[in-house]
Amino acid sequence: MNKQPSSIDGFTPHRAGGQAGQPLGGSIHNPQPMNHVPVTVRPVRRKLPPQPPMPPKMPGLTKAPQPQPVAINRRRAARQPAAPGLVAGGQPGLRRPGSPQAPNAQRQPGPAKGRADRSNQNDIAASLAQIDLNNPGEPRGKKRKTPEQLAKRKKIIKWSIITALLVALGIGGYIIAKTLLATDSVFKGGVFDFAQKAQLKMDENGRSNILIFGTSEDSDGGQHPGAELTDSIMVLSIDQNKKSAAMISVPRDLWVKLDTTCAVGRQAKINTVYMCASNSGKNEAAGAEALQKKVGEVLGLKVQYYAHLNYKVVSDTVNAVGGVDVKIETSDPRGIYDPNFDWRCNYQCKMVYYKNGQVAHLDGDHALALARARNAQGGYGLPGGNFDRERNQQKIIRALQEKALSAGTLANIGKITSLVDAFGSNLRTNFEKKEVRTLVDLGNVVKGDKLRSIALDKDGEAVLTDGNHAGQSVVMPVAGLFNYTKVQAYITKQLLANELTKESARVDIYNGSGVAGKAQLVANDLQAKGFTVGAIGNAPVGDYGKAKVYQVGEGNEATKKKLQQLYGTTVETTKPPVTTTAETKFVVIVGKELTVGSQ
Repeated sequence: MNKQPSSIDGFTPHRAGGQAGQPLGGSIHNPQPMNHVPVTVRPVRRKLPPQPPMPPKMPGLTKAPQPQPVAINRRRAARQPAAPGLVAGGQPGLRRPGSPQAPNAQRQPGPAKGRADRSNQNDIAASLAQIDLNNPGEPRGKKRKTPEQLAKRKKIIKWSIITALLVALGIGGYIIAKTLLATDSVFKGGVFDFAQKAQLKMDENGRSNILIFGTSEDSDGGQHPGAELTDSIMVLSIDQNKKSAAMISVPRDLWVKLDTTCAVGRQAKINTVYMCASNSGKNEAAGAEALQKKVGEVLGLKVQYYAHLNYKVVSDTVNAVGGVDVKIETSDPRGIYDPNFDWRCNYQCKMVYYKNGQVAHLDGDHALALARARNAQGGYGLPGGNFDRERNQQKIIRALQEKALSAGTLANIGKITSLVDAFGSNLRTNFEKKEVRTLVDLGNVVKGDKLRSIALDKDGEAVLTDGNHAGQSVVMPVAGLFNYTKVQAYITKQLLANELTKESARVDIYNGSGVAGKAQLVANDLQAKGFTVGAIGNAPVGDYGKAKVYQVGEGNEATKKKLQQLYGTTVETTKPPVTTTAETKFVVIVGKELTVGSQ
């Protein structure tokens, strides 16, 4: 028979005799029998034992790990016998009254049963209920997706991406189709030629020269005289290898000889060439070809391509990119003013009226007005007339190129389609479709300091000047009417800018062929190639073959090498049979066998 314990879990029972293991005082689940002697319980006050520290929070857990519950249902747990040394709630060291004590259990004081125990049990049960037994690392309510759910989610994401790509391809396809349709009448060749990337045609110096000219047949509804006159003439010379280019404006009032008989006569301003050769616009290709030839003759360039624009393309392209910013520069402190275009707003505005130094934001109409302004009808600020107008045209082109290639434009579908529309109906050219990709690539890299302007009226280096001829105000070469030698030499020097032009070694030309004027023809040819020509005269009659070349002094290797290539001869260092000066570096004596232009 077991010894009766003196205290159980902090309580000291006093009763009459009984059997060991029999419940003492009963419980709420085991009512006392009617003849049972009540037990007097004397409470013992004590402090709660210190709680063990909480374990550290593990990664992936929102709460510290809790012990697994022994019984979630308290009613069911009350009906079951507690484990040795445990009371309901699973706390070690506490046991229910009437349960046998574990052999080595250490008695600890504890609080009286009641509300405190139920509160602690409720807190523990609530904490345990938060644990997801399927995935202890996640709180209940955030269950892991099943394989079926994950597969469905991946399928939704995949089709969302495919849909987005199809939309993008649809937009891109629309733009491409629109471009192909719009440019089919612009470029030569079949549609599939766009996939090719052919190099542009080049001259002997590796340059591709493009004539750009504009007519005003679309201005004022085309109901005005001179609609087929080329008010703007420009050459864009591109070096494909160096990725650089230069713009050269040709004054529309330059006086030239016409190659065909025209209503204006056999001589006229260069802006009539297209009109005469095209029969007032009826044969555009013939007119463009004639203008290419004449401009090439003036500048000393082989012009391979042309681009014919009307006024509408200027205003439409500027509007398509959202306008352009142009800095106003003039020698007049007041700025510039040209009332010639104010009729467009019934003289209630000033279309061309800007302060000097102002950065003007121009829409299509104002950009076109500035491109045509030249001090008409009492204006001011454009004393150079045509030359000032050409400079402003080049500024607008630069600004338009920069804006068209900017990220804001390339990312805007509306602007791209507007540009396609603007060019598609207002541009004609002899470029082939297989050359377009090369042209576009060059347009992306040839900008900023890679694109420069060459002025033919530059102070100190002017090769053209204003004058009067046949009762008209015209532009003519400073060397004389129809004499373009200085123009060609200046253009060559500006475009090539190589070792030959840097040396600027003087070459004297003498005629030993006996054919009058042959030395002058050779001099013109050498100037066009970038040589610096000095004296021109006659040499003693003799056998010089094609030509004899003499060097005076040393150095100037680039000039020496080029002369040897041109005339297929070795440069001699003996004294030439002509008089030289201190500035003379080379002497060329032209022989009978030389055909000018065949070098």
